Amino acid sequence: MPILNTHPKPADFPNPDDVPRPVMVYGMTLATGVIELSHHAHRKAQLLLTLRGVFTCEVDSGLWLVPPHCAIWMPGGALHAIKASGPIEGYNVFIDPAMATSLPSTCCTLSVSPLLRELLIRAASFPLEYPEGGHESRLGTLLLDEIEAAPVERLHLPMPRDDRLRRIVEAMMADPADRGTMETWARRAGLSERTLARILARETGMSFGRWRQQLTIMLALQWMAAGASIQSVALDLGYESAGSFVTMFKKVFGTSPGRYMAERRAGAASGGD
Repeated sequence: MPILNTHPKPADFPNPDDVPRPVMVYGMTLATGVIELSHHAHRKAQLLLTLRGVFTCEVDSGLWLVPPHCAIWMPGGALHAIKASGPIEGYNVFIDPAMATSLPSTCCTLSVSPLLRELLIRAASFPLEYPEGGHESRLGTLLLDEIEAAPVERLHLPMPRDDRLRRIVEAMMADPADRGTMETWARRAGLSERTLARILARETGMSFGRWRQQLTIMLALQWMAAGASIQSVALDLGYESAGSFVTMFKKVFGTSPGRYMAERRAGAASGGD
């Protein structure tokens, strides 16, 4: 199908469950704009790849960041909402559950190889109801193999259901430089520190410190993918220096943020544009 290149309305997106093909791909590209799709679900599983722009998806009470050259995998039936802004180029593949039995059973963010990227771009040029049994179908089989082999990225933030904790989340995301202690945030939410810790552990499986670190990582990767310097990212996240931010990043990823982003860009470029 043609690439969606004007600001789309929800009705412009084809309903994957109405397309009688086991694998369906389409692309979208916008010079600028905002895409917001409210919570919805479909029978087919979905992989969303972004080449430009940063997408956020809320799935199963979790927030998933999809920076350039990554993709989010969502099993069939998963309730999800999607937001994206700025210059956008992305590709969606929808897969019949019968074809996805060897693919992840839960949501995850995947690192995309140059081959997987090129397969998605090529498949997006096919008609939605392409001829079955030909090279289009064979390419779809190869695409499934590449999705199965894609490594998982650490770009997931479990989201609590409790309204009081949700307000804390919203405040942290609005002002990530606020390095208030757990006691400070509990008091703002009208909770004891112990109650905050108990609810957060029950609903996200994380301690307060681990949860906030994961939020910090997601925001940092999003900003660096958009071109922000390590120094500015560190300051915007409330670190006293770039060095302290780099130390935290190395503990999580085993490498510096500069090298991490350089390797990602090199891997993305190696397949050509």
